[in-house]
Amino acid sequence: MATLSELLDLARERATAMNLPYEGALTPAEAHQVWGLAPGARLVDVRTRAEWDWVGRVPNAVEIEWLSWPGSQPNPAFLNQLRQQVDPEALVMFMCRSGARSDAAARAAKSAGFTNCYNVLEGFEGDKDANGQRNRIGGWRHAGLPWHQG
Repeated sequence: MATLSELLDLARERATAMNLPYEGALTPAEAHQVWGLAPGARLVDVRTRAEWDWVGRVPNAVEIEWLSWPGSQPNPAFLNQLRQQVDPEALVMFMCRSGARSDAAARAAKSAGFTNCYNVLEGFEGDKDANGQRNRIGGWRHAGLPWHQG
């Protein structure tokens, strides 16, 4: 198993290679390891309430919608809710379904003064396979990491 320093170095290297404005990008397995190794680290799941209820939840994750359900409208209270639940100096990992909304959330958090933001690549469900189905290529669930049905 990699050390916390090794995992964060790898995430920072990815951020540089991908030209990301926040600290780094982690695979789901790496994010799970970081969560266990870094005291005070938080995983923020930015999917919708419907996704948490119908697709599944990560135990002990902070749940804050980036887009509201129904309607997929931006959550105007996102940053205020984040500030209420997460220390701005904590190591914060953002996760969504496949990594796009969490990238946007990490960018917003970084711009709002959160100092240690990471995106979880692949998200909870990963990319679609050749049949248009998720949970078969990448993602938190596919990696066998802790989750439960909503």
